[in-house]
Amino acid sequence: MRILTASFALLTLGVLAGCAQSPKPRVDDYERVAHASGVDRSAITGSIGAQEPAEQAQQGGVRPALAGRVLMVGSTADLRLRPHEVVLTFDDGPHAKNTPAILDALDAFGVKATFMMVGQMAEAHPQVARDVARRGHTVGTHSLDHHKLTDLKDAAALEDIHSGQTVVGKVLAPTGIEPAPFFRFPYLAGSSFVRTQLGQENIVVLDVDVDSEDYRSESASAVMARTLARLDQRGGGIVLFHDLHARTAQLMPEFLLALIQRGYRVVQLVPAPAVPFGRPIVTAEARTD
Repeated sequence: MRILTASFALLTLGVLAGCAQSPKPRVDDYERVAHASGVDRSAITGSIGAQEPAEQAQQGGVRPALAGRVLMVGSTADLRLRPHEVVLTFDDGPHAKNTPAILDALDAFGVKATFMMVGQMAEAHPQVARDVARRGHTVGTHSLDHHKLTDLKDAAALEDIHSGQTVVGKVLAPTGIEPAPFFRFPYLAGSSFVRTQLGQENIVVLDVDVDSEDYRSESASAVMARTLARLDQRGGGIVLFHDLHARTAQLMPEFLLALIQRGYRVVQLVPAPAVPFGRPIVTAEARTD
């Protein structure tokens, strides 16, 4: 399976040339992708008839076929996806080169993702982190330093999580945008106590339905084929990528096109408004050994 580097290059040029003040895709951006990839433009843009007038105006009369609903999440119970709905998540960044390339691909197809940032990485690349937020994507956190938290005592693990949130919040402060109260455990490893404690703090732990395993030393095509196979087997779900890797940035345009061809919609997760009186208290025993 070839990666559409040519179409992505054309598409990126169109976005940069025509959208200096806005990352939203234009009609001719879709035309370029359709022509370069050999598909009908309607397969990328979908039908504008289903849009509200405001949405039509926002997208220049064109609706991205991948753009799904916005799902407000206040607890893990809210993470209920419909068949053929996908949530795109990117861990471990931001990265100076690969994150911007991924952002351009997402913008071109008119979809939003969730970026689970490591505090130290956001601090190292603050402008990229802010660009993620300014482009309308959701920013969650992924600890301060990507330590495997199950190797720490629970109190130390929570301190690492909170420190990561604080650092990402400070980095994003100039944008006026706060990180979402979404967290993912590094290596997907966390104790039941820490998970429960985060719930008491109204922090939503994002788990994974489809792991791309894009950290493997293999081609972008191999990563894409595995991810699509797993996604098709489930029929949707939360997909894990890592914006550290060049192969992930390389595969993203054709991956998004493949989602369109399979009839998927990309759902954006956003924090639900705060509710009065909090939530019921659930306890678990802390590890102190």
